[in-house]
Amino acid sequence: MAAKPKNMDQIRSLLQQKANNVSIRAIERNTGIARNTIRGYLRRIQEHGYSPKQALELGDQMLARICLNQDVAPRSPGHRAQHMAAWIADHGKDLRKKHVTRQILWEEYRQEHPDGYGYTWFCRHLNEYLDHKEVTMILDHRPGEKMMIDFAGDELSWVDRHTGEVTPAPVWVCVLPFSSQMYVQATGSQTLADVADSFQNTVEFFGGVTQSVLFDNLKSVVKRADRYEPTFTELMEALAVHYKATFMATRVRKPRDKASAETGVNVAYQRIYAKLRNQTFYSLGQLNQAIRAELIALNARNFKGRDYSRNDLFQNYEKPVLIDLPSQKFILWKRARVKVQKNYHVILGQDMHQYSVPYRHAGKTVKLYFTATQVEIYHDLQRIAVHTRNRSRYGYTTLAEHMPSNHRAVQLFKGWNANDFLFRAGKIGPATHHAIAVMLDTRAFPEQTYNACLGVLRLAGKFSPQRLESVCQLLRDSPKITYRLIHTMLKNNRDQHLFTQQEEDHITVEHANVRGPDSFQ
Repeated sequence: MAAKPKNMDQIRSLLQQKANNVSIRAIERNTGIARNTIRGYLRRIQEHGYSPKQALELGDQMLARICLNQDVAPRSPGHRAQHMAAWIADHGKDLRKKHVTRQILWEEYRQEHPDGYGYTWFCRHLNEYLDHKEVTMILDHRPGEKMMIDFAGDELSWVDRHTGEVTPAPVWVCVLPFSSQMYVQATGSQTLADVADSFQNTVEFFGGVTQSVLFDNLKSVVKRADRYEPTFTELMEALAVHYKATFMATRVRKPRDKASAETGVNVAYQRIYAKLRNQTFYSLGQLNQAIRAELIALNARNFKGRDYSRNDLFQNYEKPVLIDLPSQKFILWKRARVKVQKNYHVILGQDMHQYSVPYRHAGKTVKLYFTATQVEIYHDLQRIAVHTRNRSRYGYTTLAEHMPSNHRAVQLFKGWNANDFLFRAGKIGPATHHAIAVMLDTRAFPEQTYNACLGVLRLAGKFSPQRLESVCQLLRDSPKITYRLIHTMLKNNRDQHLFTQQEEDHITVEHANVRGPDSFQ
């Protein structure tokens, strides 16, 4: 489908930029107009004998007739070649699309230009266009500027000695383009954890970090692929910050963006894979030991026809300018987004273990970060809890400071025994200590009285320790003491009167309204 015609402001803008010697690729970025469309406008201007600067002096009507194919000038004798060149510039790239063939393109070309070239001449022009598009550029790399990383297409493997199971091992390949110094390692997978671990092994092998790191578009590394601003996963961004490097990603299906890594993969096939082809390895560590030996030999091997090696270039020119490694190794944190339950705990699904957060966060969604030894929980970028990782399944790790006050009291109470109650009662006074001892002895199982004892001790806070001690002193000789009795006496201020007689829960106190036996003589 033909592109939608541009307005005159857009056409004049691209002409102005071209007159100022701006490249077509830069004009595309600045205006949003496709490169082939820009070339089409410039070609039409040139066919009419104008330069971009001269075309800017034309009126809008004349410029529109030229650029938008509205002129009615007779076709030149070479019109088929001109139409063919213009058509291929717009549609030649379609040959790279799946299921598109030269025959299909030719048929579409002839539908638009019935008097155009036959199939043979069409293919000749198409091949010339493709040959021109496939030229490559030699790039000069500066020392310590960049490292390129890719996974080899072919994997190595190791064998379980006990079961005989063959486990494939993806191979990580990193190349420094300036010196061609390489690092190769077999990994357990291409997941984020193994990528981060392989990257750290790489920079430790080199003894430093380059200014930028170019990755392939791995799903574990790149969250959203983009030609200009790819979005990396959160953990990869943290890794970049830790090592003070700029992470970049290749364009999708553009292997030449990491040409050095592609070359490095082929070198690894020839100088490492081939050397290990007849060996059997019984662990990933054993496989990597063999790879490391061949890798060291490869880096020390002189280039063909030269008297220096990869390692010579690296040691003399590249290593001195690498960014120093941090004092501490990057700790791989995994992340999960979870909801706080009503019991103010979150579940780490990998272990099925629950960790507490401050109770006011119940019902909120938080981020849970964890390593092999630690668990941290964040809400709104603030850390609200830190725990040591506990791998016991279906267990709980609860901090008292995360609990509401009533829950803390219950939790504290659950850990008490008879001696705890007696100890706390003794701090109030000897009468209170005696009252608690009597209460504990009223049941065959002292645990059945713990709630009542806890209630008595709390009365010291509701009334006062002095009043509680006074009431317990009044009940010193009472055979039965209960929480309800003590509470009633405090509530009715009985501790202010003289204690005279007691029968279980009934207490007789001398006062003016009580008549003795003499009143009935």
